[in-house]
Amino acid sequence: QVQLVESGGGLVQAGGSLRLSCAASGRTFGNYAMGWFRQARGKEREFVAAISWSGGSLYYADSVKGRFTISRDNAKNTVYLQMNSLKPEDTAVYYCARRRQAVVVGVVGDPFKYDSWGQGTQVTVSS
Repeated sequence: QVQLVESGGGLVQAGGSLRLSCAASGRTFGNYAMGWFRQARGKEREFVAAISWSGGSLYYADSVKGRFTISRDNAKNTVYLQMNSLKPEDTAVYYCARRRQAVVVGVVGDPFKYDSWGQGTQVTVSS
């Protein structure tokens, strides 16, 4: 079972930026698509972004499109989420997850299509 460890969260003012990282264990990282989800207090977990195994296909939730960028470095077994123009409503615990396939087939934001999850990193955006 792969282990995923997120880092890079913190407290930032509205309009600021953060870069989240998710480091994966094992040798098969490059065989799978990866995603980022977030969960605000009292709300359900929601999809943020996803990337295919090669990085050639990118997917974003409408709420973050144009502000967030997902990327990956398969040589480093790491997926990133660059977050710009942060808003207070972006405050949440952010999770990375490994999708069951190399490419996205079906609903990109379906959490049941992801089989491994990190422990999460807190992002807090102050107004």
